[in-house]
Amino acid sequence: MKTEKQKMLDGEPYRPGDDQLCLERSRAQRLMRAYNQTIVDDIDVRRPILDQLLGAVGRDVAIRAPFYVDYGSNIYIGDNVFMNFGCVVLDVCKVVIGEHCLLGPCVQIYTADHPRDPRERESGIEFGRPVTIGRNVWLGGHAIILPGVTIGDDVIVGAGSVVRHDVPSGATVTGNPARVKS
Repeated sequence: MKTEKQKMLDGEPYRPGDDQLCLERSRAQRLMRAYNQTIVDDIDVRRPILDQLLGAVGRDVAIRAPFYVDYGSNIYIGDNVFMNFGCVVLDVCKVVIGEHCLLGPCVQIYTADHPRDPRERESGIEFGRPVTIGRNVWLGGHAIILPGVTIGDDVIVGAGSVVRHDVPSGATVTGNPARVKS
């Protein structure tokens, strides 16, 4: 029988109040608090916190505080990534951010989702779908990436856009919902 964590990671309905999941979120919150109390000059303090918090973090990664996650351990960041102030990554499933990506302020990446049926939603179950962001992607400030989205390489997502569907490599998307700009 699967644990609630395994169900969560597999994108199946799970109970977020599970003891193990609560402990893991608390761990992430302690690490976030420590990270968010640092400043850019605290390189020797910041990197070890990110190494503990995230599933993987590449070389020359800069994440401006504050930075918010659910678990952190399901986030995999490539080399040379910059994340500006106030980014939120709800990582109940795997989130991959490719190398050379730029995330503007307050970008939000969601893998967490809720049932559409009101009775199921009221029961408290949740589920998630992974998000993958290719290499050399620029997500403009306040962009929102919804659960299950894959963004190809060399993409630009305009500021304030809400990305609901996969984006092909080389595209520029803007708007709510985000559409390929012609």
